[in-house]
Amino acid sequence: MQQVLPFLLFLCIGLILKRLSIFPRETDRSLNLYVIYVALPALILLQVPSLQLTSHVLAAVFMPWAVLVVSGLLVLAAGNLGRWPRETVGALLLVVPLGNTSFLGIPMVEQFFGSSAVRYAVLYDQFGSFLALASYGTLILALYGKGEHPGLRQTCIKIITFPPFIALLAALFIPMEDLLAMLRPVLTMAAGSLVPVVLVAIGFQMQLLLPRHEIIPFTIGLLIRLLITPVIFLLTCKFLGLTGRAIQVSLFETAMPPMVTAGALASIAGLKPGLTSAMVGFGILFSFASLPLIFQWIQ
Repeated sequence: MQQVLPFLLFLCIGLILKRLSIFPRETDRSLNLYVIYVALPALILLQVPSLQLTSHVLAAVFMPWAVLVVSGLLVLAAGNLGRWPRETVGALLLVVPLGNTSFLGIPMVEQFFGSSAVRYAVLYDQFGSFLALASYGTLILALYGKGEHPGLRQTCIKIITFPPFIALLAALFIPMEDLLAMLRPVLTMAAGSLVPVVLVAIGFQMQLLLPRHEIIPFTIGLLIRLLITPVIFLLTCKFLGLTGRAIQVSLFETAMPPMVTAGALASIAGLKPGLTSAMVGFGILFSFASLPLIFQWIQ
């Protein structure tokens, strides 16, 4: 509870600010842009250069793709059994396989595992969730969504110009120890602002409205996202004898609630906006109970 309480307080601050007329409706967007362009790249430049690639570290790259396949198949199976409408299946195929591994995941990993573990969360997010959103997310939108969809060229441009991804490539492949040593105080200050800013932004944009007729897809979708998929991978890693901090962090990231951006894309595409918004909002709230459980199980 001591680890989760600060997160809840900052979320509440965001919810309160949303009700104050002096804050513009786009406040959460401005906060998100600050995180994307300043705080998250600073954190990546601080944490990733000291990373040593090992076979276990590569799990942080491959596990999110395995999670995507497993959770996607579970959604399709549930949709077929429940005979859900096509729009419902498409919505869940976006928000269930794609977790909030960046905005919520990285702060949570830092809180539970310490700052030294953030580098594994960054790999999981940027080489996993982020690329999956750009590729798999585009595919789902094309198959299930309405209106125009970005093509391959636009998708590739978005990937290579995404500031955290640029920072990750620079941290991994460009020798810049002297520059980082000189900028360390600035980077440390910027990275330290990530957690409160991103939590206030999440609180500001949370919606907790759930259509009654979508309670069953909502419940099954969140169970797959928060509990079923993490437990499957936890048992698999134990069976294969995979251990270490990188494995633990990757397993912890599999239990993150639905990605905010995936929910927004689903809503824009006309895929059950009420359902996706509720899954993102309630998913974040429920994760404050489920994540401590998962953390205990992976120790």
